[in-house]
Amino acid sequence: MKPKPLNTPERPNPEIFQGGNSTAARRNGGYYADWYFSNGKDFGGVTEQLVEVRDHARRVSPAGREVRFGLNGFIIARDTEKEAKDVLREIIEKANRPAVEGLRSAVQQAGNSTSDKRGMWADSTFEDLVQYNDGFRTQLIGTPEQIAERVAAYRKRGVDLILGGFLHFQEEIEYFGSRVLPLVREIEDSEEDSLGSPVLVSA
Repeated sequence: MKPKPLNTPERPNPEIFQGGNSTAARRNGGYYADWYFSNGKDFGGVTEQLVEVRDHARRVSPAGREVRFGLNGFIIARDTEKEAKDVLREIIEKANRPAVEGLRSAVQQAGNSTSDKRGMWADSTFEDLVQYNDGFRTQLIGTPEQIAERVAAYRKRGVDLILGGFLHFQEEIEYFGSRVLPLVREIEDSEEDSLGSPVLVSA
C-alpha cells in the first residue's frame, strides 16, 4: 500500500517525529508527536517510556490520540552467540577512546542538565556511547533466533519501529533480511496476541 500524500484531507499535516528521553520530551511527545524515538533501551527502559508517553497522549485526547514508538538498536547477527559477542567486544576495543570520552563528557552534561537527571545519555557508559545513541543497550546481538525473539518481544511491548544500525551494512542487511526477519514473522504469526509485523529501518 502506498503512503498517503502529505497535506490531503485524510492527512492534513506532515507527521511529527520527536526524539528524547527527558521528562519534558516525554510530555511533549505525548502531547504533540506522531512518532516518539528513543535511544537504545532494554525491556524495562522501553516499557517505562512507552507508558509515560502514551499516558500523556491519553490525557490530551482520551478518545484515541496515538503516538507510535521508535527504538534505536545496533544489530549484530551471527551464526553463533559467541561470534556475535566477539564482534561486539572487537568494536568496543577498537573504538577511538579519546573521541568517545569527549562525546561522553559533552552529552552527559546535557543529559544531566534536566532537573530530574533524565535527559538523553545521562547514564550512558563508555561502552554504550561507542554506538552513540546507546544502540547496544537494545541487546539485538546474538543468533538469528535470539534476535528475532527479542524483536518480537519489543513489538509486543508496543515498539512500532526499530531503527537498526549495522557494522557492515551491505553484507549484514542481507543476512538480517534472509535469516532474522522470517523468524520474526513466524514468532508473531504463532502468537494469538501478536500486534502485527514490526517495521524495521536500517541506518
